[in-house]
Amino acid sequence: MDIERWFRFDEVDRSLSLLPLPARRVLDNFGLKLSLMAWRSLSFEDRQALVRLGSQPKVDQSAARPILAKAVPQPDACDKLEDPDASVVPGFLSSALGIERAIAQELWGALHPLERWVLCKCANGKRAERLDSAFEEIIRQRSVLSHLNAAGEAHMVAIGAKPVTLRRALAASVVSLSEAAFSSLLTGNSAKGDVLGTARLAGIMAAKQTAQLIPLCHPLALSKVTIALAPNTTDHTVTITAEVEAMERTGVEMEALVAVSVAALTLYDMLKAIDKRIVIERTRLLEKSGGKSGDFRA
Repeated sequence: MDIERWFRFDEVDRSLSLLPLPARRVLDNFGLKLSLMAWRSLSFEDRQALVRLGSQPKVDQSAARPILAKAVPQPDACDKLEDPDASVVPGFLSSALGIERAIAQELWGALHPLERWVLCKCANGKRAERLDSAFEEIIRQRSVLSHLNAAGEAHMVAIGAKPVTLRRALAASVVSLSEAAFSSLLTGNSAKGDVLGTARLAGIMAAKQTAQLIPLCHPLALSKVTIALAPNTTDHTVTITAEVEAMERTGVEMEALVAVSVAALTLYDMLKAIDKRIVIERTRLLEKSGGKSGDFRA
């Protein structure tokens, strides 16, 4: 009972001077309405406990009942709004949202019970802007993060409103070779020719084709793609790094990761005739900069 869920559009701070939505859910489960005076008559610890109870998948009425009994004046009776069924989007909510904001059943079922209750609570209210805000925070923002729209369909995230900034990403991958394959790499006697040079070129080409390879990636005008391949004679590995830059509205992390991945696969292809047990590992993002999410360093 130590999880609290908050909603930005609710505009209730953690001083709990006003009733936040999780606490209202507890009251609705009982069919009760609490005045602001009664809410403030409760201790901060009791108010916080109601928020936590309302944040749970199921409201524990036995734990909430003794807390509500302390309120002065006592709560008034009102219509119940129980937690909506997870298996079907309520008709009144669908009507309030309209066909343009239809919620797919898969997405509805994946929501937290409190989130489903909040959407229904706002749909029942008299302020349409509350439902708009709830939909934006609970459904649309989740959809943007997951590349799903409100109907549960895959879509390309809209970036037109984002500012153009310098985006940079650095990724790496490690290819582990047998002694024979590593020797062929260094001496340049592979049957397919210059292994390192071909892998470098493949990585650059792949970075430029990322939008063709990864669904929902935006095609970007890359201003820099640098591929480095560093053989290590001690452990017979080749560390591949890719640095990618662009003046764009979205990041270039995927371009850097695709570049090192394809460069590594090209190394494998060039040397597989010597050893098919080559291992590609530790493909990862090392750094990124630019954009709203800020800088990252592994």
